[in-house]
Amino acid sequence: MGGTLKVTLVKSMIGRPEKHRKILRAMRLTKLNRTVELEDTPCSRGMINKVSHLVKTEEKK
Repeated sequence: MGGTLKVTLVKSMIGRPEKHRKILRAMRLTKLNRTVELEDTPCSRGMINKVSHLVKTEEKK
């Protein structure tokens, strides 16, 4: 681990369960094609795994 992750929202959260919406809001992904950089921690990896079908992830060192 260590480093950062670039996470981009590529699918809309419309019609998704509220649990997925809360995770996306916690990652500051509120609009399509918005990209954020997160620290590469087990917590952020877990959030990404829960909504992996909605986001695109790139590792950045």
